[in-house]
Amino acid sequence: MTSQRLMYWSIRFYLVVFFIYLFTPLVIMSIATFNDSRFPTIWPWRETTWRWFGELANDTAMWEALLNSFIVGLGVLALAVPIGVSAGLFLSTYEGKGKNFYYSLMLSPLLTPGVIIGISTLIFWRNLGVSGGIGLTVIAQTTFISAYVMLMVLARLQRFDRTLERAAYSLGATHSQVVRRVLLPYLKPAIMTAAVIAFLQSFENYNTTLFVRGFDTTLTVYIATKVRTGLTPAVNALGLIMILVTVVLAVAYEVLRRREQNRKDAAV
Repeated sequence: MTSQRLMYWSIRFYLVVFFIYLFTPLVIMSIATFNDSRFPTIWPWRETTWRWFGELANDTAMWEALLNSFIVGLGVLALAVPIGVSAGLFLSTYEGKGKNFYYSLMLSPLLTPGVIIGISTLIFWRNLGVSGGIGLTVIAQTTFISAYVMLMVLARLQRFDRTLERAAYSLGATHSQVVRRVLLPYLKPAIMTAAVIAFLQSFENYNTTLFVRGFDTTLTVYIATKVRTGLTPAVNALGLIMILVTVVLAVAYEVLRRREQNRKDAAV
């Protein structure tokens, strides 16, 4: 066996083990949804049932928590994306002595534990008369999620050809036209990806949210509470539905993308 063939089979083996490790918990969680057991488990298997989907439909507290998570996620998008994009544009063009300081300042929330961010945000805004709730949760999460957006925008801007801007200015374009027609179209893939990551980071956040949520419960806090008081497979049913929705959206996007690519190829 040659070294190249050994490397070939080693990579294949690694990929198989990686995907088994990645998807096995999801498969087990999905199977446990159909087990007629009070606790989320696949062993012992009592009886196949659909009752947990009915339990999920009747769990108004879980649906309210899910709605709150979506509201917080959208609020974080509205704040974190503009802040992150602005910070990325600023750091990519600023060449002063304080550039490293500003860069470290924007990254510092990523290095701070979520518990510290949650407690400090709550204390600061309470002194200003703002109590915990969805609004404060959005503010607390934005402090560190905007840094993810900034990093993705900076990574994209490192490959940006600045001569395109100078060419647009030489042809009489204004600053706003250069931003709209040159810079933002180039940054669109990074901004869209950063927006998805920002929403997912907000949706799954627990440590920071726990301290600033007030009386509003998000899905992660609700599930953590149910773990202590008694978790049922209704949570598995919700997870299975979210997995199926994600898969359907991914397949639909890929089908549309290939159709658009086929139309472009046919036009050429």
